Formats: sequence, C-alpha cells, structure tokens
Amino acid sequence: MSTSKTLRVALLQERDHGSVPANLDAIEVGLREAARSGAQLVLLQELHNGPYFCQHESVDEFERAETIPGPSTQRIGALAEELALVVVASLFERRAAGLYHNTAVVFDRTKEICGKYRKMHIPDDPAYYEKFYFTPGDLGFVPVATSLGKLGVLVCWDQWYPEAARLMALAGAELLLYPTAIGWDPADGDAEKNRQRDAWITVQRGHAVANGLPLLACNRFGFEASPDGGRGLQFWGSSFVAGPQGELLAQAAPDRRELLTVDIDMQRSEAVRRIWPFLRDRRIDAYADLLKRFRD
Repeated sequence: MSTSKTLRVALLQERDHGSVPANLDAIEVGLREAARSGAQLVLLQELHNGPYFCQHESVDEFERAETIPGPSTQRIGALAEELALVVVASLFERRAAGLYHNTAVVFDRTKEICGKYRKMHIPDDPAYYEKFYFTPGDLGFVPVATSLGKLGVLVCWDQWYPEAARLMALAGAELLLYPTAIGWDPADGDAEKNRQRDAWITVQRGHAVANGLPLLACNRFGFEASPDGGRGLQFWGSSFVAGPQGELLAQAAPDRRELLTVDIDMQRSEAVRRIWPFLRDRRIDAYADLLKRFRD
C-alpha cells in the first residue's frame, strides 16, 4: 500500500519505587515525557503500582488491591485527559471481598475508563504464585475500542499462548499489547537466562507474524527481593515493539529505566496480510481438538 498511517507509541519501562505514590509519580513523569515526544499511546508495565508481590503467598498482600474505578484510575485518567493520551495501565483489582483480578485498564484521552481486560491465564510457578491472588478473567478476549483503533490488551502470562493473540486478532484487534512482569531466578546460569529471555521475545514475535499485527510488550526491570527470604527476581526489562512480520522496531535495555518511543505504520498489517493470508487459509473445520486439554 502506498499510503501510511503512523501511530507513535511509547512503552514506559520502570522499576518499583517503593510505594504507590512514588510509583504513580514516576508514571506521571513518564506520561508527560511521552506526550512531549509526540506519543499518542502509552503502555505501562504489569502491576506498576508496587513490587511484584506474587513471589510469595500471604493474605496481607491483598491490602494492595484497589477498586476500579479507584484512586489510581482517577490519577492516571486525569493525566490521560490532560495530556490527550491513550494509556494502558495495569492494576491489582479488588472486585469484591475475596474476589481479585490482575486487570488492565484503558483510557482514551479522557479521565473515564473506556475498557478493561482481566488476565485470563494465571501462572502458579516458583516465585510466580499468582493463582493465590488472582481469579481468572471473565471478560473474554475482546479488544478495547479507542480513538486510535482496537487494542488487543493481554497481560504477561497470556503472552505465551497463541490462542489469546489469535482470538484478539479474530475480534478485530489492530495492535497486541502486553503489560508484563517477568524476570530471572538469580540462581540460573547465563545460558539459561539467555534462553528464557530469547524465548519470551521469540514467542511474541511469532504472535505478531501469525496474526499480521504490531505487538507491544512492556516489562519492568530491576532486582526485587523475595518477601519470604527467597532468592528474589531480577526483572529483565527488554521491552520491545515488533511489526506485523515480527521485525523488531525497537527494544529497551535489560537494566534501566527507559521510555521506548516508536512510530508504527498501521497500514502495514493490511499489506502483510495480503501476501501472508493466514486468516484466509485457517482450517476452522479441523480445529475441534483445540478445545481439549490434551489429545490422548
């Protein structure tokens, strides 16, 4: 296609600053910087209001949860409106007593929430004990409609599942976005660390290719000690943007704060899908076994 529609996006890769007010202050600085750079959309990291508390299981951690709407959405929404930004935030949602979610919240240049996504795939692995805290999402794989297009917002562990990206694409998503909190066990050797980070990047680039869509993944960085005296986690940063053929358009460093700003040609998805018509050639008549846990 000869024409282009450029969308400038920004990913705010940050660390935990020790408290909710300090983290929201850092986000405000990042959003203002993004607006000055001409960004129209800003993606924040997973659970940006505090540390990644899921390294252990403790009922005390539920005190971190807040309602949506609530104090954090009020502050971020006010900034989205003031700065005329589309913002994708990530919060620990208290839906009701004993019912909590890992929830992404979208603002469309206004203080009002325009859409939500509740994390569907919930891990339960060493240092990632999320099933203790989060109820699986019940909003489905539904893109959030904004003034910039339909956003296929997913969260962290969702990024390993091709089904999630595909369902967002089939529902009309024009971008795939992943707020993320993922890192290394400090006890792992360098070779294993590299394999893990490379796998994380590769699988998401594959989602971009398979669906012909740009993809944004925003991760946190920095070491976070385990509250129960474990080894802790070294979050590997490396936030990135891939184009619809999986090409890396930009990537952040693994170990520092960075506002990654990228121009995306939103017309390229149409061009790519014309030469690689994966949606056309899907054998939907032959995929029934995908609904099984395992094919014995």
